[in-house]
Amino acid sequence: MESVCPEVDYQKFLAEGRLMIQRSRSSGRHVFYPRVAEPVTGARDLEWVEACGRGTVYSTTVVRQKAPTPSYNVALIDLDEGVRMLSCVEGVEPDAVRIGMPVQARIVFRNDAALLVFEPA
Repeated sequence: MESVCPEVDYQKFLAEGRLMIQRSRSSGRHVFYPRVAEPVTGARDLEWVEACGRGTVYSTTVVRQKAPTPSYNVALIDLDEGVRMLSCVEGVEPDAVRIGMPVQARIVFRNDAALLVFEPA
């Protein structure tokens, strides 16, 4: 799957239930956010590869809502492949998410859209 809009490809993969990220064929570096060139070298030899989905919470914050709307967390997750993603950790209270927590990716469908979330590993 290759197009001029890598974000569209990424979303299509998620909709298929697959977590795919890009990797430069020449450098071997993984890339996220989807793009047309590797940011360090500018190489345009990016290919899609399946990510393992394992990661670690790098940073987290709780977004507090007025009741009855539940609060939620926003987290930066470092995947084992070396890329960092913005997401959330579900399956635990927002205040229980900690830096260094091992997590596993999961694709969920909400409002007809595929979303990448994480849960404690």
